[in-house]
Amino acid sequence: MKIAIIGSTGFVGSAITEELVNRNHNITGISQDEKKSGRNNLAYVQIDINNVPELSKFLKGFDVVVSAFNPGWANPNLYEDFISGSKAIQEVVNLSDVKRFIVIGGVGSLYIADGIQAVDTPDFPKEFYAGASAARDYFNFLKEEGNLNWTLFSPAFEMHRGITTGRTGRYRLGTDNPVFDENHRSVLSVEDLAVVIADEIENPKHHKTRFTAGY
Repeated sequence: MKIAIIGSTGFVGSAITEELVNRNHNITGISQDEKKSGRNNLAYVQIDINNVPELSKFLKGFDVVVSAFNPGWANPNLYEDFISGSKAIQEVVNLSDVKRFIVIGGVGSLYIADGIQAVDTPDFPKEFYAGASAARDYFNFLKEEGNLNWTLFSPAFEMHRGITTGRTGRYRLGTDNPVFDENHRSVLSVEDLAVVIADEIENPKHHKTRFTAGY
């Protein structure tokens, strides 16, 4: 398949790129960072996501667009930039006529109890609140999308650089609630997150809905 990955040089985007390249898909990484590839089925292009006309024209002919967009956790305008950037990407995909759109969302919108989302709990880390609330608000906007075959993936609560499990190829799926292991931890390595996304691309199971995964 011909797949474009927005945010392909970031922590999550680079793992998804690596997994899909290793599965012999034709991958184009889209990022504001200049990067070169030495692999035949991987190319990088620099296009600003807010340049809607240029990016939508470029994406015509792709089978899938994966958005791992994140304007940066240290960004003082994180909330506003996340919302505006995510909406711009959605508009771009619509204009490009690519029908399959997979978004890497946040964990904050997962429900930990009836009607209670993680981002609204007292223990939710304050340093991640702006990004998590932006991801939640964008998810609510995405739900109104009527044209695209979209899917949003919420990672496990513990999915960060400190998780060194690596690629196991094993995971369990969930929908609106975290997937907990036997120790009541919601954990997934970034490498296995990439496996989840690649599996969803190759064998679609989630359409116009959100899902999650964990060990």
